[in-house]
Amino acid sequence: MRRDILDSLLQAKREKRAAALVTELESGRQLLIAGDDSLGDLPSDPDIAREAALLIAENRSGVSEDGELFFEVFNPPLRLIVVGAVHIAQSLVPMAVLGGYETVVVDPRRAWATDVRFPNVTLIDAWPDEGLRELGLDHRTAVVTLTHDPKLDDPALLEAIRSPAFYIGALGSTRTHAKRLDRLAAEGATESELARIHGPAGLAIGARSPAEIAISILAQMTGMLHHAPRLVKTPEAAA
Repeated sequence: MRRDILDSLLQAKREKRAAALVTELESGRQLLIAGDDSLGDLPSDPDIAREAALLIAENRSGVSEDGELFFEVFNPPLRLIVVGAVHIAQSLVPMAVLGGYETVVVDPRRAWATDVRFPNVTLIDAWPDEGLRELGLDHRTAVVTLTHDPKLDDPALLEAIRSPAFYIGALGSTRTHAKRLDRLAAEGATESELARIHGPAGLAIGARSPAEIAISILAQMTGMLHHAPRLVKTPEAAA
């Protein structure tokens, strides 16, 4: 691998940008594709760019249909950012870790966000919108708001819906969510941005307990990550 390609790949990884390294198997020529940027001695074309984008979205490496190119995908790690150090978060966070997510809990209420309640978890005691901006949201990040407090949830949701985050969930009843949408619209959120919020968060599995609600949320996150069809939202997942 050329040094400039390696340096650019490492830079993309530091910046949590997705990249695909394309290698022509016969010649060894390579092309690094990271967003709109490309670098290498293998000429780029729209077909290569489309295939790279598809494999990045599917998070898998593979050989092109004609067998001439190998695409190696480098994606940022999966992350779950939970707003609200509440009981459901205590169930959701360890489940997400088992699912391969790096987890962060954001809550300015230090009495809730403690190492005792969330051992081995990154805790940020900033206001949620500031915390999300500090963390940076990419296409491999999920955001779930759990506080039921508009002063905390709403700013976080405004930040999330304007980001590439692949999943945005908000706890609360259908009635609560309708009021939430009205508040966010009054803050300038567009219809398409509001449609990105899964509220009530979670699939319709009849969830009641904090652990069951956490399961329903993680299941919905997984479906969105893999672009699964017919993701049903659930009033039962509202607390």
